Formats: sequence, C-alpha cells, structure tokens
Amino acid sequence: MTKTQMRAVLVDGANAPLRHVSLDRPVPGVGQVLVRIMASGVNPLDIKIRRGNAAHARHPLPAVLGMDLAGVVESVGAGVTTFERGDKVYGLTGGVAGLQGSLAEYASVDAELLAPMPANLGMREAAALPLAFITAWEGLVDRADIKARERVLVQGAGGVGQMAIQIALAFGAEVFATGSGRSQQAIEQQGATAIDYGQSTVEEYVADHTGGLGFDIVYDTVGGATLDAAFHAVRRFGHVVSCLGWGTHALAPLSFRAATYSGVFSLLPMLTGEGRAHHGAILREATRLAEAGNLLPRMDSRRFDLGSVGAAHEAVESRTAAGKVVIDVAR
Repeated sequence: MTKTQMRAVLVDGANAPLRHVSLDRPVPGVGQVLVRIMASGVNPLDIKIRRGNAAHARHPLPAVLGMDLAGVVESVGAGVTTFERGDKVYGLTGGVAGLQGSLAEYASVDAELLAPMPANLGMREAAALPLAFITAWEGLVDRADIKARERVLVQGAGGVGQMAIQIALAFGAEVFATGSGRSQQAIEQQGATAIDYGQSTVEEYVADHTGGLGFDIVYDTVGGATLDAAFHAVRRFGHVVSCLGWGTHALAPLSFRAATYSGVFSLLPMLTGEGRAHHGAILREATRLAEAGNLLPRMDSRRFDLGSVGAAHEAVESRTAAGKVVIDVAR
C-alpha cells in the first residue's frame, strides 16, 4: 500500500458483507482536519445503517461506517487555527450523511466537530464517548437545563444512559436510573440509585423515591412504552427528554402535569451543517469532566481491529457487550 492510500472497511449495500479495501487517503479541505484514526467507537446506529434500517441517517451505501473516532491530527486544511499536527483529538465526525466514517486509517473531518482528548484517557476510552455523551448532554443541559439538587430519572442504562447518569451527578443532581436486574450493579457503581423496572411499577417507584411528586427531569433512552412511563414519572412542571421519541404516544399524562417534552437528535449538525461548533464545544465539556474525574466510559473488555469489525458489530447487535465496544484502527 502506498503512502497516498489507506486501509478501510466498506459495506456495499444493505446486509452486504463487510469488505476490506484500499482507498485514496483523503486530503483536508478548507476548515477540515486530517485525522490519523487510532480507535473507532461502535454504536447501535452503525449496525442499523449497515442493515438498511436507518433512513434518518441519510448515509448512502456503499460507504465507510463508524461515527465516533479518536486519533492524532496528521495535517490541517486552510483556515484551521484550533488544531495542529500531533494534537490528540476525538469527535462525532462521520458515518452518516455521506460523510466518511471512522472504520479507516484516516479521515478528513470538519474541525468544528473535534475537541482535544482528555489527557487522562486513552484512545479507546475517548472513542467511546462522542455520540453517547453529546446525546446525553443535549438532553440534560441544552433541553432540560439541569440544576443542582434536582431529582433526575434516567430510563435505560446503555451508553447514553451511562453518560446521562455521570453528567447529572456532575451537576449535583440526585440521580436514579431504571434498568434490568443485571444492570443494577453497574448503575449503583456509577453513583445512581438503581430501579428494577421489572420489579416496580411507575407508581411504586415514583412513590418510593419522590414521595409521589415525580422527578424533575426524566431522560428516556429507550422509547416506546418506556417513554410512555416517563410521562407518568415526571412531576408537575417537570421536563421529559427522549433520544428515541418515535412512534405514537398519548400526551395526556404529560399535559395533566403541565410538563414539557423535548426530543434529541444529535445527528442534525452533520445532516444539515448547522451547529457543528456546538458539538465541538460539548466535547470540550466532556474533556473537562473527564479530567476532573467525573466522566469515564464503561468499556467492553474484548479487543477488535479492522479485521474483526464483523465480530464487533455482532457483540453490539446481540447485546452481549458489557460496556462500549471500540475497534482499534491503528496497527
């Protein structure tokens, strides 16, 4: 392979096999940074795109998948003054909207989408953060305006839920999280009060933990019936946020509480080009929290590389991963 080429993993069409290819190394354009990718985080949306089940991501196939990356700046394009060669960076930078994904050795990405990596995290940990952290932050901070001493309920203990718990705790909130029986220990280890939704009804855990008043903020990361439950768990004049607010829902329980609802769709800056600098700013907050010891992703212990992307996807799709799955891109 020549110095002008790079290794990448390509998917040609819906449900097609992953294919290892050699592609021309991209050249950074105006406002872009060429990143030598060290690690690529795997998200459930990657698998949905690969299966042809994510029209909202607008990522035409064939394409290189992978939204999250961590790596080292190789060079910068015209107009970029915030980064220079050798900087360690991370971001939610591609894998949707026709933007090249992170399952490749290099990517030219919008500099506004990047932030300096936390000094106390490695490449794998940094690559585990961007999409989940941005989604959690946009819900709790941008939409719900979280404040200290508020009671926050996080529904679902997956990637976004784990980030939401840590953000809410960092803001001084009292945090509760629903999950299955097997997730209770992980929730408690993060500092939240675990609620087994299989053992308690909404009315029961609202009574037990809020005296029947309800939670100030409910962040739903599951959708469907769980989002319906959020409308019963929020207090009067409270705020429900969801990153999976699809489907049909009865709003009467929310209306009777004079509560508000906000949706989160973190792909918008990449889909529209608007608000990309805000994503970089959010990740700078992630760096601040991580360096203060208030943010750490839960990682799956298995190691994958570009040769085992299929196995990494299977771990996420089968829900057997015990934490975030990350692919080591660099040799």
